[in-house]
Amino acid sequence: MRSILPLLLTMCIALSLAAQTSPILDQIQFGHPASEQAHELVPTASEVIDGALGQSARQLLPLTPASWDGGKVAFDLKVDPKVTTYITVKLWGSDHGLDRGRLLLFANGKQVGQRHLGDVDILDVMSDEPRYPGRFVYKTLPLPQSMTQGKTDIQLEIRALGRIWGYGNTWERFQKVLEKPSRGIYGAYTHTDTCFNPPSSEVQGVAPTRKVRKTPGVEVLQVAKERVNKDMISRLAEKNRNMGQMNMVMIAKAYHTPWTAAYHKPEVIERLAKELDHQYVKYKANPRDAEYAKDTWNPDWFGYGPNGQTVMLLAEQFKPILDEKIEGADGISRRAGWSEMLVYSRDWHIRHRRQYTNQAMIIDLYTYLANRGVRVLTPDKAWDEPTALRYLYGAVGIEPWLGSVTDNGLQKPLGDNYMQLTEKGLTKELGYVGNYGEVVDWVAHIYDATRPAIDQPGDPKILAQLVKITKARAVFRYPGVDADGNHAMFLETPVGWRDSHYPGYIVYGQRDSRDGSSLQAAALTLDPQLIGYAQQMFEDNQFYASLKHKMGERMVRVTCGLLETPGELELLKAQPDQPYRLPMAKGQPDFVFSDEEDGVVAIKNGDEIFYASLYWRARYAVNFLARVHYMTPTLERDATVTQDVIFDDSGMVYKRRDHTIEPHSGRHERKAKQLGLYNALAGEEQPIAKLPDDVLKNFKPGKENIFAGKGQFYTLRYGPYVIAMNMTTNKTFDLTVPQHTGIIKELVNKTTAKPNDTLNIKPRSTVVLYLQ
Repeated sequence: MRSILPLLLTMCIALSLAAQTSPILDQIQFGHPASEQAHELVPTASEVIDGALGQSARQLLPLTPASWDGGKVAFDLKVDPKVTTYITVKLWGSDHGLDRGRLLLFANGKQVGQRHLGDVDILDVMSDEPRYPGRFVYKTLPLPQSMTQGKTDIQLEIRALGRIWGYGNTWERFQKVLEKPSRGIYGAYTHTDTCFNPPSSEVQGVAPTRKVRKTPGVEVLQVAKERVNKDMISRLAEKNRNMGQMNMVMIAKAYHTPWTAAYHKPEVIERLAKELDHQYVKYKANPRDAEYAKDTWNPDWFGYGPNGQTVMLLAEQFKPILDEKIEGADGISRRAGWSEMLVYSRDWHIRHRRQYTNQAMIIDLYTYLANRGVRVLTPDKAWDEPTALRYLYGAVGIEPWLGSVTDNGLQKPLGDNYMQLTEKGLTKELGYVGNYGEVVDWVAHIYDATRPAIDQPGDPKILAQLVKITKARAVFRYPGVDADGNHAMFLETPVGWRDSHYPGYIVYGQRDSRDGSSLQAAALTLDPQLIGYAQQMFEDNQFYASLKHKMGERMVRVTCGLLETPGELELLKAQPDQPYRLPMAKGQPDFVFSDEEDGVVAIKNGDEIFYASLYWRARYAVNFLARVHYMTPTLERDATVTQDVIFDDSGMVYKRRDHTIEPHSGRHERKAKQLGLYNALAGEEQPIAKLPDDVLKNFKPGKENIFAGKGQFYTLRYGPYVIAMNMTTNKTFDLTVPQHTGIIKELVNKTTAKPNDTLNIKPRSTVVLYLQ
């Protein structure tokens, strides 16, 4: 067992738990001539602006001709020669606009961290929603200690670049041109405390007055209905064009939905049968189409599962025509042909399952739906329901997820007992994720898929899991202000492993996704807490705004996702008032939520909200980093900081790659090197934690693995908070309460502690001290 911090992060636990009163080492005030001159500032394509609250700031400008990068400012700041030095930049929380791009940090000419999803993240990401209106945001990153050890100053640069589209498979699609001047940069500070405290002389903002959205209203629902019917009529009218699987599912669902133009129309059955015939002919010409179905939005996830869903939804209506011949298919019947393509798709996809939770759910759902179609057509070729359900149970975290089927049985890449969700109901990708962790819509779809008939209940275990997941996610919504100045609840994303959108989307009980609705789980379960979350959204009048925003996307999956919304709304509006509201909402009681499998905590403490991922983007090895999102009434902090980690050492070591774009992919690194980009952290050696024996056989250093970077016991000190988390199932660790002259509250058990007390942190538990 080891508890170490490598060269980059050298600091001992005694220091990290000491009272954090170290002064600011240095600071530069941008736009202030004397301060800029003292720090040898060199601006390029930059201008001084009159910023918020009467303070000056610098913007970085687009270049001419337009480019993916923009202006920059270079300057010197003092550092500590012995311990980790942090840099914090000051930004205005009301700024917004995706086209204003991002900010990057460079040290001694090298990029600090990565541009997309690095454990040392990009300096700033702009969004169309303001991050913390009316107040300043302070963003903190650690400087590479290899560049500060033995030194007293460092040369830094902040550079602007355009927005990033993470799915872009070419440089031009990935890295967009910088279109507008960056947000204002007010100041930069160096310090050695993990938590930056701005000087008391600096003016801070105040939270905006709470305002409830007035528009839009119920008229949006009629627009949604009109869109569904218009799209449906258009698809049905296109006689000489095949509509594709996703449109077929939409129309099959609409056949059972009274307010739609397809409701109980005989021509719908005839048309969809011909569409399924076309799918079979296409499959016979190229069986790989059932593996990689290009008429779906992620071809290798869906296969012909949507075809199976269409067959399932219209099983009774198709019965009279199943033994008719498919035109142009050598006399094969619809029953035999449709079944053949669905069996092929099912059997291929069960051999190509994916680990990440949202992907696992989608692939296994559509594998299951392919089998449901087979059961309608040729029951003797279908898996029995217990067999089919086992794959769904694995995907939604009821039973272990055991990977793909092989000729030698289940693959088990993560052992015999890997669960896709934590015991408390969060996804593991590899730790906490914000947007991608919002899988409530997919679990709801999975539940719907298990209904024996459209008007019968589905699997009760999956329904219970749906409620559990929705309640667990509820902790990760916090109050804020939208771009129009209205009160809303926002999804927590800064501490998310796969998130690069800050702030997160407006979310209450459930994300209003393309494929589902914000009311889906509440309407399916009628759970009182979930109904209460929906009623809170109605009170804030954010439901119709969310629906309107979603309809800005024209894709068929959005149209299909609108089908059930009117019925869900009608059902929930008829429910009695519930007392439940989202846990982080103003007026709700203080609490601590911790998930020791994901390594994440959420704390409501009076007017303060605190999130932290202690297990933070440690894909390949133990990195000794935590990500903190700390909000008070007057300011917001977003910090990547060091912490103490105790772990079982495998003896293996991971050496950081010289990746400047993404840590997990080298797809754009050739371009990066052509541009002269190098990572300041490249070459840092990190220890790899001991992996389970049944996982070790498939592992080598540099391969992403959920166990490689996971510690056993984490201790984080950030400002007034000390967090000690035991992630093991069978060990107890001790925490010595730090010296402090004020009251020390233990927030989990609502007790007090004294300096030098020894606290026993039991397996799978967390202690949070608050030093007043």
